[in-house]
Amino acid sequence: MSRLKKEIIIYDVTVDDAGAEGNAIVRLDGMVVFVPFAVPGDVIDLKLFKKKKNYAEGRVLTLKKPSHLRVEPVCGHFGTCGGCKWQMMQYEAQLHYKQQQVRDNLERLGHIDATRMQPICGSSRTLGYRNKLEFTFSNKRWLAAGDTRLADDPGAVGFHVPQVFDKVLPIEWCHLQQEPSNAIRNALRDYALEHHLPFYDIRNHKGYLRNLVIRNSSTGELMVIVIVAEERPEWLSPMMEFLKVTFPAITSLFYIVNSKLNDSYGDLQPQLYSGQGYITEQMPRLGGGEPLRFRINPKSFYQTNSEQAYKLYSVVADFAELKGGETLYDLYTGTGTIAQFVAARCSKVVGIEYVEEAIVDARANAAANGFGNCTFYAGDMAKVLTDEFVDANGRPDVVITDPPRAGMHDKVVEQLLNMETPRIVYVSCNPATQARDLALLAAKYDVGRIQPVDMFPHTHHVENVAELLLR
Repeated sequence: MSRLKKEIIIYDVTVDDAGAEGNAIVRLDGMVVFVPFAVPGDVIDLKLFKKKKNYAEGRVLTLKKPSHLRVEPVCGHFGTCGGCKWQMMQYEAQLHYKQQQVRDNLERLGHIDATRMQPICGSSRTLGYRNKLEFTFSNKRWLAAGDTRLADDPGAVGFHVPQVFDKVLPIEWCHLQQEPSNAIRNALRDYALEHHLPFYDIRNHKGYLRNLVIRNSSTGELMVIVIVAEERPEWLSPMMEFLKVTFPAITSLFYIVNSKLNDSYGDLQPQLYSGQGYITEQMPRLGGGEPLRFRINPKSFYQTNSEQAYKLYSVVADFAELKGGETLYDLYTGTGTIAQFVAARCSKVVGIEYVEEAIVDARANAAANGFGNCTFYAGDMAKVLTDEFVDANGRPDVVITDPPRAGMHDKVVEQLLNMETPRIVYVSCNPATQARDLALLAAKYDVGRIQPVDMFPHTHHVENVAELLLR
């Protein structure tokens, strides 16, 4: 795609639709223009800045007439922070376009019959719904138009600006996570500035403070993880003690030393500074009784919207149609949440997950929840799920698969086809890769019911559950 050398402005254009990556769509003489922060029905003056043969990118130069679907954004960072691109759109409209996104992906990319798609399941809470946020420290603060760089500017703590890897937008208040999330971030920022702790320079790999992760749970427990570039006890110990004393609500306080050239920490060892080594989440149990409890360590995956996770798992259980005597495989099981949610309705549950620490938690969770019929294995899915594994653990009657955004490896899809399990329930956070995998599985499976679930209000992201039936 080439950047236009000459400015092109098109006046009084009506926004037609909402599309990929949270962008709105304008159609001009057979060409599609992707426009961020616009709402279908808006009348705008449109400025084009990139163009290819069949599509272009543009931005709103002037909002001439707002759509009836437009609302006032809650967040003061809206429009710069890329986290909530649809915050200016009515929530019911967000749900409509998310369902449309699922349908378009399944029908256009996967050539899937989506006639059995059910209405999207919305979230009762549209703010303060996240149980995990990760913030970045950078010595380069994003400058909005009109801002100036201070001579001694230390940088910022907040979120990366979209398509800018080394600059961070300073966040004063994020509405996605309940307090004391903002208080902790801002207090740590102020402490670092007062004590001259250098923010990380991701371009030159210098500095000290790198990331801050805050996790909370419905049980009231709170985990904070501070990620630094080197240990430096003279800096680390006073800083961690400051957090411990200032925020007694923190039940699990960790630090991680990351001297790598990237921000990933899945291969690093978290160090417990104070409190317990995990937080606990709970979820209603199918059929009633004591709620399920799940132990979550610093590297464990858990659905980021706890309330919606129950609705999502209820859909999975419904699609699985378990009678009580089945052997069930739960692929990409994480800490075993879905596995244990349905375990009471199975004879045997087998979970597989790449992250070993998550499997440790899954086993502890199953024991704590009273499930003796759950077995968990750690390893690369493509290498673990073999004919020998199936022979050793029993051929499944039902498979639940909940892969990461990239979808399933070709070898995993191939093994599912070889296993010929009567029923597969495919949970996806990326309808595009789900559509690709469903198209491959169509060699032996028909798609039955389809249920989109909104886990992330004000974003374009959507979860989808598909039922696959062996022909």
